[in-house]
Amino acid sequence: MLPYAAYLRVYEPLSAFPESERTMWAEYAESRDRPRRANALNVEHAESVMRLLGKPPQPVPAQESPNAYLRRVEDRLYVCPWQTRLRSWLAFSRLRGATPKKMMDRLVPKAIADQTADDFDRYKRRAGASGLRTHIRTTAWHVPQAWFVPFDANERWLVLGTANPGQDVTTATGRNLIYVTSMAQARRRAARALQVVRKHLGTAPANLDVEDVARWLEEFHPHSLVELDYGGLVHLMNDDALQADQSVAELSAALTGLDTGQEELAYAMYQRVILRWKSMQSLESAN
Repeated sequence: MLPYAAYLRVYEPLSAFPESERTMWAEYAESRDRPRRANALNVEHAESVMRLLGKPPQPVPAQESPNAYLRRVEDRLYVCPWQTRLRSWLAFSRLRGATPKKMMDRLVPKAIADQTADDFDRYKRRAGASGLRTHIRTTAWHVPQAWFVPFDANERWLVLGTANPGQDVTTATGRNLIYVTSMAQARRRAARALQVVRKHLGTAPANLDVEDVARWLEEFHPHSLVELDYGGLVHLMNDDALQADQSVAELSAALTGLDTGQEELAYAMYQRVILRWKSMQSLESAN
């Protein structure tokens, strides 16, 4: 079973990468041995589990991942590097900063934790601020409201998968819910949402979250693709729940209602999104 996490990804056109990387990714796309989209998350997860179950555990891989998610649109190749090492460093830093020292020492031996932090510090000094840009953002047990902003309801792609007789439908293979849009559309929608929340909500947390996503999108090539993948969260939702999940449309309606003075509509649509994901997040602490 995949981790209960969702992913926001940016796929840049091959031309956006340095020449040396362009050659590497072009060859990678033609390789028969690379992980395919259908099982890429499983491969990523298995690699992480093997590192963490080792003795001693390895919070961060020794080398950067050579893998990427790929998309082709009209014979144009788009690449979203996994960047597993960088993402692991960033996640480890957040974990270490938010976890009491005694508990952290039980999770990862202090010597390994210190070495991991030192390695990351050396990487940051060498790579600079631009070297910390990741093509993938990850969140567990929910999808942040701001992640719905770049998309339109018509860009929704739902596959319920196929379950065997007697099998729980939530464990069906091929189960997925994805939104994909162009960078131009994503930036336009993020800018519009930011304008609305600034006008009507001021410095509310929602404002800050949308601004963070908008700034992140600006870091990439203007002809990129943006993808929201529900990832392992689809295994927490039955078929009816997945089909009824229209969070993108509801949040868009809430923003429109807020901007046009339809406060009851805005509140009703926003509450639908909030309550749906609040109930999902509560499962994290369920016994």
